[in-house]
Amino acid sequence: MPDTLAALRAVVGPPHAWLAAAGDAVDGVAPRFVAAPGSAEEVASTLRLADEAGLTVVPRGAGTKLAWGAPPTRADIVVSTRRLDAVLEHAAGDLVVRAQAGVPLEALQAQLAPASQWLALDPPEPGASLGGVVATAASGPRRQRYGTARDLLIGVSVVLADGTLAKAGGKVVKNVAGYDLCKLFTGSFGTLGVIVETTFRLHPRPVGRCLVVADLDTSRALGEAVRSLLQTALVPSALELLATTESGAAGRLAVLFEGVPAGAVAQAQSAERLLARHGRSRIVQEPSLDAEWRVMTEAIGDGGVRLKLSGIVGRVPEMIDAVRAVARQHDLRFRIAGQAGLGVLGARLESPDEAVLSEVVPELRRRLGPRAHVVIRHAPPRVKRAVDVWGDPGDALPLMTRVKQRFDPHGTLSPGRFVGGL
Repeated sequence: MPDTLAALRAVVGPPHAWLAAAGDAVDGVAPRFVAAPGSAEEVASTLRLADEAGLTVVPRGAGTKLAWGAPPTRADIVVSTRRLDAVLEHAAGDLVVRAQAGVPLEALQAQLAPASQWLALDPPEPGASLGGVVATAASGPRRQRYGTARDLLIGVSVVLADGTLAKAGGKVVKNVAGYDLCKLFTGSFGTLGVIVETTFRLHPRPVGRCLVVADLDTSRALGEAVRSLLQTALVPSALELLATTESGAAGRLAVLFEGVPAGAVAQAQSAERLLARHGRSRIVQEPSLDAEWRVMTEAIGDGGVRLKLSGIVGRVPEMIDAVRAVARQHDLRFRIAGQAGLGVLGARLESPDEAVLSEVVPELRRRLGPRAHVVIRHAPPRVKRAVDVWGDPGDALPLMTRVKQRFDPHGTLSPGRFVGGL
């Protein structure tokens, strides 16, 4: 152990490598060491050292989503990207920014603001780093209009398990033949390599906003309202739903329009007239907009089991009803929130009894069958040991296994974290 720590300190500098403490655990799994490299070259040297010593590595950004995915089967070294915190280039005329993986998303947005530009990603977890957002494919409400990190990422630099530095997009120095690294590494959960640098396409920052809020009496009415909106020429930035234990059978829909002020208001007025046919609707403008929007989009919350449900948009009412039914069956409190216009929902079910929580996900999967996919985002360790976090990967697993073997043949990176135990 002393020799490994000394070797890490020789690579990253003595203050930036240490024996892991309790706070460094990865979803309940305790690592042995933590290293915080200060450059892509130091990341490469760290991974080369780990590969040669037969040690496993788990990358960590800001740690806001470190409990997502399955717990690693083993974690020898946590490689922190916190020191990779530089915005390297902002080409305002080209609407492009290049930044290291450890840059906090909020810090990047603040740096882009004077140019009236922004990176159109808004995951609800505060403090997230760019690398972590890409590695977990985290997204937020504005995914409706702008897409996910997968859609906005146009360049990436990664360090592979053997210490090779690979780049794709932008000014390519070294690529991995036959692979689109931007798409491959988005949502890879640190199992294929360590993201060290990102290049994103930007958008002009909207100067006007207007919100329409509608209260619907049933999930079916909510689904009909969503379908009606999507059949129009309106272009919402976000189309969010919220349903909770307290709302009973009812749900709330919030539709955000952004752009020039007059255009945002005009679209909101059209949407309000349409939504009025399905429930009680109203327009919300400044200065009340932020408070209303915050209620709809705050993080799904801690405690209990947190899930991601995804399916086609037409299945949204079924997903809501399934969560309600399971919550009622087990006498649980729940909160459902997410992108109604995309069929991507988050849900939290609360219970002090972990045995009950272990029954919730299998029951939801049985109720929904192939009509929706249910993934555990966060849960107590006992629940994750009892229930497959990712669910059935279907026919994709053999291909994913081949990709993992190609990029990480020794199983060095985040072993067990991804689908199928990869």
